[in-house]
Amino acid sequence: MVLKGNKDFENITINPDEMKVLLFTSGTTGNSKAVMLSHKNICSNIISVASIVKVDNTTSVLSILPLHHTYECTLGFLLVLYGGGNISHCEGLRHITQNIQEYKPTFILCVPLLLENIYKKIMKTLKTSLPKKYTEDESKIIEKLPFYLKGIVKRKVKKSLGGKIKTFIVGAAAIKPDIVEGFFSLGIKVLQGYGLTECSPLVAGNNDFYYKATSCGMPIPNVEYKIDEPNEEGIGEIIVKGPNVMLGYYQNEEATAKVLKDGWFHTGDLGYMDDEKFLYIAGRSKNMILTKNGENIYPEEIENILNDNDLIEESLVIGASNGKDDVQVKAKIFPNIEAIKEYLGNKIPTKEDISKVLSDVVKKANEKLPNFKHIKSFKIMDKDFERTTTNKVKRFGKNIDDDEK
Repeated sequence: MVLKGNKDFENITINPDEMKVLLFTSGTTGNSKAVMLSHKNICSNIISVASIVKVDNTTSVLSILPLHHTYECTLGFLLVLYGGGNISHCEGLRHITQNIQEYKPTFILCVPLLLENIYKKIMKTLKTSLPKKYTEDESKIIEKLPFYLKGIVKRKVKKSLGGKIKTFIVGAAAIKPDIVEGFFSLGIKVLQGYGLTECSPLVAGNNDFYYKATSCGMPIPNVEYKIDEPNEEGIGEIIVKGPNVMLGYYQNEEATAKVLKDGWFHTGDLGYMDDEKFLYIAGRSKNMILTKNGENIYPEEIENILNDNDLIEESLVIGASNGKDDVQVKAKIFPNIEAIKEYLGNKIPTKEDISKVLSDVVKKANEKLPNFKHIKSFKIMDKDFERTTTNKVKRFGKNIDDDEK
């Protein structure tokens, strides 16, 4: 007698438009909201991405980020299963290097901070192992190498990353274009994207066919976006339409009505497009600083300039009262003490040393900005900022002083 088992699951009827997943937003600019997603939302995103990024049975992913975020759940988990790939799970942040060697991934999904740290280590190794004439300009190390050395360097870098790495998928925040170009020169793709929990999550992305290092990509198939009410610079709110857009916020009709209007999801993010529809993020509308003269200041732009300096670990730019019915730019800076120590000739820095070094960094940053965007004052933080589980700096709560809220 052959037992066929219970196969009732084969006859289950699935309503693709019914709420089946409840996920919370990361809460970088306020309290988290519960996002209602359907099977259709998530599956449409998987199918769209699978058509522009190759995922098959040769794909091996090292899962690092939390599965309760759509970025990791949809792209690092469900997409990989859909394509027939395999997934290894990281044992913890301090085990990443070891796990990469053990599991030899072809794909890694990560946030910019992790990739930037990997890149810094690679560049530091190259600078100590190659003749100085090749390493003076970090952005052109590979370009300057003679052909017989390029292949050796590329193989050694790949070996340090397990030997099979092909692609890093980067999301959650912007990454420096020179890092993207640097990895490409080493034969490793870095594909940056833009998404939100409310969009299951991906809206735009660089892919196997088209990419720009300075952009977060083009709209994925079956998803469209446009810039709502752009200003003279072409910057406006990014609004999105597609089968990936959420059903709404759970038990919060008021919040849902604010963002879902006439079939379009209003992201609250500011951005602009070039002639080829590549998307560029300017910042969050909630973060924008508006001066008395009507000038728009995007904190993220200034933070990117500050964070580009190795002497700064992280920064947070805010608008603070200048005591004259107007706002001015203020920065909070968490210094990179080890880098400052090296900068000072391996001298242990005093508070005065750190203040002087950071004053010079701020001065150089201001030279790259128009007067109305200049940082007027800064505060040195003695510990890192409060962060979300995807390592983004929270722009409220403990990171903001009471007189600046």
